[in-house]
Amino acid sequence: MVDILFMLFDSVGYLIFFPIVVFFYYLLPHRFRWVLLLLASLYFYMAFMPKYILIPIFIILVDYVLGILIEKKRNLSKVLLFAGVVLNLLPLLFYKYFNFFIENLDYAVDFFGWNYSVSVLKIILPIGLSFYVFQSMGYLIEIYWGKQKAERHIGILATYVLFYPQLVAGPIERPQNLIPQFKDKHRYDVYEILNGLKLIAWGLFKKVVIADRLAIFVNEIFNNVYEYNGLILVIGVVFFAFQIYCDFSGYCDIAIGSARVMGFKLMENFNRPYLSASISEFWRSWHMSLYSWFKDYVYIPLGGNRLGKIRQYINIMIVFILSGFWHGANWNFVLWGSINGAYLVVENFVKIFFTSLSLIFFKLNHSIKVIITFVLVSFTWIFFRSNNFIDSIYVVTNIFVGWSSTLEQLKIILFDSVVFGRGLPEFIIAFFAIVSLVLFEIWQGKNNFIEKVNNHSKVFRLLFFSSIVFAILFLGIFKEQQFIYFQF
Repeated sequence: MVDILFMLFDSVGYLIFFPIVVFFYYLLPHRFRWVLLLLASLYFYMAFMPKYILIPIFIILVDYVLGILIEKKRNLSKVLLFAGVVLNLLPLLFYKYFNFFIENLDYAVDFFGWNYSVSVLKIILPIGLSFYVFQSMGYLIEIYWGKQKAERHIGILATYVLFYPQLVAGPIERPQNLIPQFKDKHRYDVYEILNGLKLIAWGLFKKVVIADRLAIFVNEIFNNVYEYNGLILVIGVVFFAFQIYCDFSGYCDIAIGSARVMGFKLMENFNRPYLSASISEFWRSWHMSLYSWFKDYVYIPLGGNRLGKIRQYINIMIVFILSGFWHGANWNFVLWGSINGAYLVVENFVKIFFTSLSLIFFKLNHSIKVIITFVLVSFTWIFFRSNNFIDSIYVVTNIFVGWSSTLEQLKIILFDSVVFGRGLPEFIIAFFAIVSLVLFEIWQGKNNFIEKVNNHSKVFRLLFFSSIVFAILFLGIFKEQQFIYFQF
């Protein structure tokens, strides 16, 4: 694909595509705007892999018909909902999990010595599949619960599923929030347009200045883990923690900002997660749309915390194992989800049974709790980022050894021009970018990004965003590095 067709948010293609869509959006009468948004979204999605557009079209048709039937045929609504969920999941199960099950079946067959074999298929995961499938299932569930009317305008429903800013990596929207906005007449509002552009700039800063620079070191370390240990592995883990945060939250900022320029308000997906003082607080602040999706559509229907503590702990583990499996058809992701679930179970257990004993952890200073939480979360990122299970075990078992050779390994990381090019300058920029991000989020407090910055003078805002733009232009890495969550 030529660059103009490859619609990464940090590509030249999107830089041309987005202003054109916005221009015609405000130029067109309100009744035609959904057509423009749908055509733009189709073009945006097909820029990645045209033939896979048939998958969301299939899901849209299924949801349109079944949504109306669920609303009309209340006596059959449960059966219709089950059929809708199955049909929505079919593409996801085939493209994302078919080879995983076949590979594990082959392992079992070999173990038992059976003469049976099924070949894996050479298939590519359609971009954004997990996101729009979950958003579509949420639409049917809300109709079943009576919280959402079935959409009779198939074009509006299609635009809801395919809305290009959040199509391929969220936030995973609820129909009650997004569908009515396609029917509202959005007037040209300079203030909202500027706020959207500010969010886009902030997201680009996190992506191209921080995340893509950290990727240089993270990729080298995790792709060659057996060459490193001790401090180098620690650097790799910490850098990945900030890489995935800046990459994914940067995407969401650009998505939310792009929608806001056109008058749409998408839900917030991140709220300073690395300043959380507990695992439960972290998960209320990280990928909030997915967390709330699993909470509302899986955890609560399973019984939530209403059926006793043991059942609650089982429900927590089910949700997080499913969350891990949602992220990838790989046992590493299942283990990542399981560890996070175990964290929450232990945290809940300790709070209930040992608070009266005034355990040291619960008397710790808030900042110490934040550090402990960050360490625990970063540990789980080892399994998320490692190329395979064996690599992750190596990292876990070697992160505390080999510190005596740290100096020699650091020289390779920072000065080996073959591996890193401008190693030391890149490392310094990456380090200070992380520090700047953390200090900014501490200063931001509980306000959202736009509110905090807009509460200051025009001179401050001008200097702040001029600095952001300067950093993007002169410190950004523009190599069309795919957003990490595109693979999910």
